[in-house]
Amino acid sequence: MRLRARAAPGRHRLQQVHMVQKGLMALVSVETLGSRYDVRIEAGLIGSAGSLIRETLGDRRLFVIADETVWTHYESRLAEGLQGCDWVALPSPLDEPRKRMSTVERLCSDMHAAGADRGSAVVAVGGGVAGDVAGFVAASYMRGIDFVQVPTTLLAQVDASVGGKTGVNLSSGKNLVGAFHQPRLVLVDPDTLVSLPDREYLAGVQEVVKHGIIRSPELFAYMETRAAMVRARAGEAVEKMISESVRIKAAVVCADERESGLRRILNFGHTLGHALEAETGYSTLLHGEAVGFGMVAAARLSELRGRLGSRDRARIEAVVLSYGSFAGLESLDARNIAARTAGDKKAVGGRARFVLADSIGSVSEELDPPAEQVIAATEHALAACGAVESAAV
Repeated sequence: MRLRARAAPGRHRLQQVHMVQKGLMALVSVETLGSRYDVRIEAGLIGSAGSLIRETLGDRRLFVIADETVWTHYESRLAEGLQGCDWVALPSPLDEPRKRMSTVERLCSDMHAAGADRGSAVVAVGGGVAGDVAGFVAASYMRGIDFVQVPTTLLAQVDASVGGKTGVNLSSGKNLVGAFHQPRLVLVDPDTLVSLPDREYLAGVQEVVKHGIIRSPELFAYMETRAAMVRARAGEAVEKMISESVRIKAAVVCADERESGLRRILNFGHTLGHALEAETGYSTLLHGEAVGFGMVAAARLSELRGRLGSRDRARIEAVVLSYGSFAGLESLDARNIAARTAGDKKAVGGRARFVLADSIGSVSEELDPPAEQVIAATEHALAACGAVESAAV
């Protein structure tokens, strides 16, 4: 079965990003069957978060679930931005090893003890893990309350905060427990990237590269030719990466909210990336780095399957590796990583589902490609990514 990246003409209206020269960088409206919300992209947005939340939700009691590291950086700015709001802060260590049901239960208990009711709302502050966990708390508490996303990492800003996917990991696989629960508002403040460590920033860049591969040859070419600007976090590059990625993600989500078809193209690089994360106990690579590894493997598998030309495969690999950091892969077994794909949440009857590239800008789906080719592609990615780390050392 092949799922084309591009929707049939006229069936789905692509969202438009409205750009202005000052202040607001971009505004993207996300419309699904059951919801509509705005993604606002603007420098300094955290400082006016309270008024924007009140415009959308009215006066609510807000429970701010924040990654504790992020909280140490932005507590004063958030407090200033939430002036006039009734809010409770719940800073917590939120990383991949703690992305578990036990964390959700603890946060729900803390909210209940602090008086949260069905009229309350959650504000998720931090990276992708914070958004996933806080979103799942909002989806679950009293059978669902409203929430707002305030993503502070590039990965969360360009991908995880948009689309309503929430959830936690099991020891056997990533995001195996969760819910679709769309936010009511997403506030993206690019100023938060200034304090982001280089490794986390570059991990987010990999998701931008992914958006180019699946739907935008122009964005991919930008990432290919503007690497110095991207690495330097130049304002033009940051604006381009965030606005274009959000626009692509919004268009796909609007067409397929529940991942029954088109939305699965967003999983390019994720099947083997998730398998790698599970194999290493979510402790070796950041999520974006694992996706980068998965994209190298998926590009090679696409080439082995006769879908992708060698030139495009080499371009994909070169761009991913140019932003890559892949420490700790030297002792891993490709067969063990490949075997975990059968337990991925996208698998069907134990048969792995892969999104593969047909060209740069177009991907499609294949169910259960030959196991030996999956292993060969995984071995190729281990070698390619390991070589980058060796060179860096």
